[in-house]
Amino acid sequence: MRLEFTRFGLNTLQRLLTGVLQLIGAMGLIAGIFYTKIGIAASAGLALLMLAGFIVRLKIKDGIYKSSPAFIYLFLSCLICYKFIKLL
Repeated sequence: MRLEFTRFGLNTLQRLLTGVLQLIGAMGLIAGIFYTKIGIAASAGLALLMLAGFIVRLKIKDGIYKSSPAFIYLFLSCLICYKFIKLL
């Protein structure tokens, strides 16, 4: 992953921040099972993170195939957020 972040033009701080935000998002999704509002915030945050990842991939001119995981996770995060909102 370090090589990938270097290829993306991102520094160590950005790599660590991304990892921490992903872990917080994962814990938030688990907490969302019991607290819907936390699930909404976590899934929306993960969707924003995946949107940023997708934009970075497009910016460095990765093809659709290499960019597709970020887009798929963006879609799934939005779907989870929508499902949490419907629970309110």
